[in-house]
Amino acid sequence: MKLTPVERRERRRRRRQTELTRWGLIALVALLVFAVGVALGQALHDNPKPGGTVTLERTLTIPTEPPGSTVTP
Repeated sequence: MKLTPVERRERRRRRRQTELTRWGLIALVALLVFAVGVALGQALHDNPKPGGTVTLERTLTIPTEPPGSTVTP
């Protein structure tokens, strides 16, 4: 089967368009994977490490005088 020059040109154009679309999708997926990796890295870096120590300090005061009477005569 012999193709005419017009058919050959049309077939080449379609093949080129298909290849460009395929490479565009590959580049888009690669960019998306990279972006997800960067976002995950940032999320892991920003969070504090689990199991950290929390210190609570309180000062107790002991009253030296007896409490006053609340009953009124």
